[in-house]
Amino acid sequence: MPQPAGWPSCVVLASASPRRLGLLRNIGVQPEVRPADIDETPLRGEGAAAYVQRLAVAKAAAVARDGEVVIAADTTVSIDGHIIGKPADRAGAIDTLRVLSGRTHTVYTGLAVLSPAGLAAATVASHVTFIRADESLLAWYADTDEPYDKAGAYGLQGAGSMLVAEVRGSVSNVVGLPLAQLHELMTSRPAVGVPPSAVKGAG
Repeated sequence: MPQPAGWPSCVVLASASPRRLGLLRNIGVQPEVRPADIDETPLRGEGAAAYVQRLAVAKAAAVARDGEVVIAADTTVSIDGHIIGKPADRAGAIDTLRVLSGRTHTVYTGLAVLSPAGLAAATVASHVTFIRADESLLAWYADTDEPYDKAGAYGLQGAGSMLVAEVRGSVSNVVGLPLAQLHELMTSRPAVGVPPSAVKGAG
């Protein structure tokens, strides 16, 4: 599959997430994977939207080299004003899923595209409503391998879809990379799509 028009021929993905890599490959993009190692601790009083945007920019900056186009993202779940990260263990996963059960939470992804032309960034929000799940369903899901590397302790793209009644907004955002918004960032700034040598030689 050819990659989307206007994208550079080579991009770097600053993430180890197989879900983000899979989403890019689904649209014909074969990035170099170069995970960023940064401190992901929320700042005191930091909201979820600001948190994911800050981390996405930091991830892009951490791995960028001269002349490259780097895509970075960070995703979290928020409910009642609290950031919900990845569960540490089975009990933590079940506790998180109980909090989400029968309610609507927000999934935020911060996006950053860093190129020789500069930085383009955005934050995307989707609203996910869970079914009211009974304890046996939560226990069954916690015994799969899905909850433990995902904010909110579930994966929409897998068995976790059984817990989801409705998604309002970008579905790929809930998986970890809002593709429509990423395409806007990649193509709305003309210099992103041209060879780095042309950008450096401009002006």
